[in-house]
Amino acid sequence: MRLSLKKYFKHGLCMAALAGSLAVASVEAAQYSWTIQTSAQAGDNFFAIEKAWAERVGVMTDGRVSINLVPVNSVVQYNETLEAVGTGILQGHITDPSYFSGKDAAFAMLGNLVGAWSHPSQMIKFMEYGGGKGAYNKLVNPYGLQFIGAASTGVEAFVSKKPIRSVADFKGVKMRAPEGMVQEVFAAVGASPVNLPGSEVYTSLDKGVIDAADYTVFSTNQAQGLHKFAKYPLYPGFHSMPTLVVSLNKQLWDDLPKDLQEIITVSVRDFSRDMVQQLEMLDTKAVVEAKNDPDIEVINWSEAERNKFRKVAQGQWANWASRSEMATEVYEKVSEFLVSQGLLD
Repeated sequence: MRLSLKKYFKHGLCMAALAGSLAVASVEAAQYSWTIQTSAQAGDNFFAIEKAWAERVGVMTDGRVSINLVPVNSVVQYNETLEAVGTGILQGHITDPSYFSGKDAAFAMLGNLVGAWSHPSQMIKFMEYGGGKGAYNKLVNPYGLQFIGAASTGVEAFVSKKPIRSVADFKGVKMRAPEGMVQEVFAAVGASPVNLPGSEVYTSLDKGVIDAADYTVFSTNQAQGLHKFAKYPLYPGFHSMPTLVVSLNKQLWDDLPKDLQEIITVSVRDFSRDMVQQLEMLDTKAVVEAKNDPDIEVINWSEAERNKFRKVAQGQWANWASRSEMATEVYEKVSEFLVSQGLLD
């Protein structure tokens, strides 16, 4: 059953009854039974990885914690989980913070900081050791959430009908890009971004409506046949990489015994590694296949060109940083981290 939050409260549905109906029957002895909604669809390749994590938590806690992981929109809409977790309708979520960017620009910066990351490990290091975790909890604690850890489905690979070997080569390129920070960054490097739903990328490349697209990861692009028209994919990616955050209701978290808090924290750290490495294997396999095709040229940018792109993107980050105090704090922390790691001059 899927309800908006307004309808949920309007009809006065009993949260306890909902949680009970979703509970996993095989763990009757569980001290804690949680329903966690993910932004993934049941058919997504990473949903199975998330389900495996939920099951491992049960084993690691010796059955004390039972997690019922449900797909996107199962209980509330994908962009309503922040409030749902905070109020206890859900006990947790796995999602992209960008969905809540309308509440604070900092969510957009932590959800997908365009141009910042060349690999998920860079973002995860920032979140774990570079100040990102503290900043995100400062952002979500007032909403009643506790951030546990971050993962990612990977850096998205650019597809193009023209060879783009440098920042300068973006000039005049008609490209599909989502609204917001992504479009602003690509416009700043001279491209001509257009709004198109993902479902129209294939036909638009085929018919020449666009020259290139910011769409998704390499393996998905390959599977959907985009390289049939866009024979110059950029890999590894450098522009867009959605963050996935694992968060729980803060009161629930605060009331957990310390040993369970530690087990959950370590389990999320393992889940992050699992997610990144399994999906990276799919991309690597697809890249090998593409490189064996004489009609496809996989372009790998130099670190110097990646830094140039980040430098342009940083100007747009500054624009977003000015929109809230938390966005400013995130901007300062991430810039300091990138410089310290030699990823930004």
